Amino acid sequence: MRPVWLVVARLIRFDLRRYLIGALLWMPVSVIPLASGLVLRELFDQISGQRAAGPAQALWLCAAFVGVEVVRGLVLVTAWTYGVYWWCAAATLLRANVLRSVLTARGAAASRLPHSPGESVARLRDDVSDLVNFTDESVPLAGGVLFGGAAVAVMASIDPVITLVLVVPMVAAGVLSRFMRERIRRLHRRARVLGAAVTAYIGEIFAGVPALKTAGAEGAALERLRAHNRRRRDAAVKDRLATDLLDTATGATVEISIGLVLLLAAPAMRRGEFTVGDLALFTSYVGWLTALPRTIGVILSRLPQAAVATERLTGMMAAREGADHLSRDTGVGFHRQPPPAGAVPRERGDRLEVLEARGLTVRHGGTGRGVREVDLTLRRGSFTVITGAVGSGKTTLVRALLGLLPLDAGTISWNGRRVGDPGTFLVPGRAAYAAQVPRLFSASLRENLLLGLPADDRLGRAVGLAALEDDLAAMPDGLGTVVGSRGVRLSGGQAQRATAARALVRDPDVLVVDDLSSALDVETERSLWERIAGAARDGSGPGTLLVVSHRQAALERADQVIVLDRGRVAGCGPLGELLESCPEMRRLWHEELAVEAEERADAVASGSESA
Repeated sequence: MRPVWLVVARLIRFDLRRYLIGALLWMPVSVIPLASGLVLRELFDQISGQRAAGPAQALWLCAAFVGVEVVRGLVLVTAWTYGVYWWCAAATLLRANVLRSVLTARGAAASRLPHSPGESVARLRDDVSDLVNFTDESVPLAGGVLFGGAAVAVMASIDPVITLVLVVPMVAAGVLSRFMRERIRRLHRRARVLGAAVTAYIGEIFAGVPALKTAGAEGAALERLRAHNRRRRDAAVKDRLATDLLDTATGATVEISIGLVLLLAAPAMRRGEFTVGDLALFTSYVGWLTALPRTIGVILSRLPQAAVATERLTGMMAAREGADHLSRDTGVGFHRQPPPAGAVPRERGDRLEVLEARGLTVRHGGTGRGVREVDLTLRRGSFTVITGAVGSGKTTLVRALLGLLPLDAGTISWNGRRVGDPGTFLVPGRAAYAAQVPRLFSASLRENLLLGLPADDRLGRAVGLAALEDDLAAMPDGLGTVVGSRGVRLSGGQAQRATAARALVRDPDVLVVDDLSSALDVETERSLWERIAGAARDGSGPGTLLVVSHRQAALERADQVIVLDRGRVAGCGPLGELLESCPEMRRLWHEELAVEAEERADAVASGSESA
């Protein structure tokens, strides 16, 4: 539980002024009922005739009681309104720290992210709420302790025996809460995991609507969603049942306490040792005294939930980071301006001369697949192509080189200096990456290309290098065109070229492109490589290119070709030499020539039909 208490302390401290003001506003809500009970005691003693007073004094006491409750209500509204600000700021701090770690911390983020984006969203939504709610319970706890201490003192001065009978059942409720803690923790963890699975699957359904419709799999998809929901429902019911049982046990102690007070008060009232006003005070205080054991019960039930939340949130962070980094104040706040966006500044004299990788090894868990002992050298101004059959490890190699996957072995060096963490070093403007699967957001094309960079002449140049200008001219809104979720409003080739333009606009030393041509026709691809290679020669584009491709247009321009076969290097050198010395390269080359010839024939046939 130590990480939980560290997070709680940090959340209280990061905006201590607002937290304390909120607490000071909230405490009167719990303390004011002390005055209400004393007023009721005086009023009922006068009404019962145990104290001599006239009707006017009774009316003033009624007015005083109403006034006290009105003041309490106004304080409650003010405290609630002010407390929402601190709650949202605390939640923002936790979410910002998780996102900072995912985006910028050392180590490959892919190794610690959940299996789906929906699971990540569920953690940032639900687990953050669990932690902040647990911290927020300290405010009513403080008020409950103040009221409880003062109320017990007042009641003990009236009748110590009845007071003791009133308090003991509440202590028993606290003991019961402690015994149920571990059970609640296990149930809550399972409920959170299964709830996130539902969120993730719903996201996958929306993303895969075309595939489901064309496969006629709507019924199967809905049945699987029902199965997910059944498991989530069963887990949520058990989680809620355990929490409600604890609340019920706490509430039962209240009812038992009130019954015992009535049983013991009746004889004392007959003897004249206990007045009607005393009974009114005890009855009034019992209702508010329950707030303390209830709050303690809530805290005890939420403690294991907060432990689960801390574990799940820190699981998304880097291996060296924990609860300390999760709750550290990094300057995020509603009234603080974010730092200006832009590319990571390149150190003076840090321009690429040679990028080397030695013995790169990545094994995908459980399958044994990946890449093994790969050596790679990229010199400034070179054009390198990685090729191989499907599943040979091409994408794994470039992602490992860029630090997007964790290395099992091997080293990477930049200009002879070893790179400790390629994921935070090989970033714009040292390197930029155009992935095999385009990742576009539901925003304008301009926003997708810039992603926070200031717009300048680099944008137009990148659009031209990516052979995208004709497509833009055909779009009514040009760069302002909203592309839809995952670029659904663009064709496959447009989405891939938009990904290339996004990498090019960052003006990198090394441009890494993963199978950009999979959705391009032969002529468009040839034009694209001619533009990028020409820009590299005249210095207006990236000087060094690392390309994953099996297409003739890229292979013919390569200074060196690296052939992968089942995760190992089968050959390395110029294309002409490999066609003579590497059987795997010859096989791939002849297959590709046949495929491209078929594509050209199809294109000619389509043109003839249109004519």
